[in-house]
Amino acid sequence: MQKISLAIHGGAGTILKDDMTPELERAYLQGLADALEAGYVILEAGGSATNAVKAAVVSLEDNVLFNAGRGSVFTKEGVQEMDAAIMAGKDLTAGAVAGVRNVRNPVELAMEVMCNSNHVFLSGRGANDFAVRQGIKLEPDEFFFSQFRFDQWKQMQGSDDYSLDHTQQQTEELIKDKKFGTVGAVACDCNGNIAAATSTGGMTNKKYGRIGDSPLIGAGTYANNKTCAISCTGHGEPFIRSVAAYDVSCLMEYNGMTLIKAMNEVVNIKLPKMDGEGGMIGVDAAGNVALLFNSTGMYRGARSSDGRNFTGIYKDQI
Repeated sequence: MQKISLAIHGGAGTILKDDMTPELERAYLQGLADALEAGYVILEAGGSATNAVKAAVVSLEDNVLFNAGRGSVFTKEGVQEMDAAIMAGKDLTAGAVAGVRNVRNPVELAMEVMCNSNHVFLSGRGANDFAVRQGIKLEPDEFFFSQFRFDQWKQMQGSDDYSLDHTQQQTEELIKDKKFGTVGAVACDCNGNIAAATSTGGMTNKKYGRIGDSPLIGAGTYANNKTCAISCTGHGEPFIRSVAAYDVSCLMEYNGMTLIKAMNEVVNIKLPKMDGEGGMIGVDAAGNVALLFNSTGMYRGARSSDGRNFTGIYKDQI
């Protein structure tokens, strides 16, 4: 019988247990559990991997704790600019958006690009215009405001520094050091089809319309039934330069590596040589799941029909 599987991440980076309150840790774990449930019920009902990853990412986008959708960080101009991508391994169709504003769930807009446009990647005002045309739900700026994100931005305002979801000591004792706040999901459905989706609010205080790896097919997001579905989280520039997600697929297709070996080669050998910190989640068409990272922590979870049901944050957790 075909195994169904779902894995999610909510960002990787310097996430230390000593720097987080028990209440906040429980809140993050609950957010991960909610996202797993949102996606897995679709797989259990015979739904597609594509719809499952979209549902899981929507759940994370709606949770203010994660740097995507509602929880997105502030740019240098004091607004939210969001990126997202989704890809189906069955036929290699994909959709992506970058620099969108006021879109409640950017992954839903990426899905519309994949299914209802003649394109793969839309950005900025054009992507927002397409969102209106497709009836994607928009929200006012106030919807995306959170005090701890605002305080984080104010500490950097007026400088040319930027932060990958870095939070300081005030902000409710959140996390003292850097955290890469991308969210993502990968899934394998009952037909053996796989899919990946990724969404992010990017960098605090970012300028120049910077875009990371998350919406780039092959860099931060990739899916191919022949090999794997991958969603990445980390410092985007090294992931872009190494074409990290596609590299895992290539190692599987052309070198015959298993999912876990290919991911280990990229995450723990290739990326560190480029000062690439972060991680990725992956699934293959047999429903095998892997969650790897080279940072001190990664918000992550997995669930499958063979009984695996896991959520964790820190390096010492499975």
